[in-house]
Amino acid sequence: MKYLSKKLLDGLYAQTETNITKAITQWQQMPTEFFTAQPGPGRWSAVQCLEHLNSYGRYYLPAMEKAISKADQQLYYTYFKSGLLGNYFYKLMLPDLSGNPKKKMGSPKDHRPAEQLNTVQVLSEFISQLEKLEQLISLSQKRDLNKIKVPISIAPFIKLKLGDTLLFYTAHIQRHILQAERAMQAAGYQPQKVITYKKPKSGVIV
Repeated sequence: MKYLSKKLLDGLYAQTETNITKAITQWQQMPTEFFTAQPGPGRWSAVQCLEHLNSYGRYYLPAMEKAISKADQQLYYTYFKSGLLGNYFYKLMLPDLSGNPKKKMGSPKDHRPAEQLNTVQVLSEFISQLEKLEQLISLSQKRDLNKIKVPISIAPFIKLKLGDTLLFYTAHIQRHILQAERAMQAAGYQPQKVITYKKPKSGVIV
């Protein structure tokens, strides 16, 4: 896939801003019971979904920041062409038309959340990580998304283009936000309508 870099990053920023708004205006005001209820035996609660995301953020946010800080700024916007592996990881994270995962996957041991969690702390860290992601997306606007490489968490010797890392990382966030909302709805939560972000088709060059 080929994208206009600026439009791609603008879309990812808007998506992240939508998630921050939802977390602050809705989730922080909700009773803890909605976050801690498990929809079934062995299934993650909403707070477990967010803690899973936090565990990835602790790796990928510093890794992306380090890679970005080492790269030269560019004063023009280029195209970004997704790599084969990066595009595969990105598409693997995308939901189907009903919002459910296209493919269920096991979580690595280091990213499996505990059963007992402090909801306030988990949600606070989640919001902070989203705000950090916005900062990194903004910094990426003057970088070449093709040349900057970020090592992946499961095998650091494998590196993805920064553009692919941002696509994969934000899609992973969306995947588990949807999972968290399904868990909350099973506990009786009725989500309010938030301005939603559409996938960055306008930035795609075919």
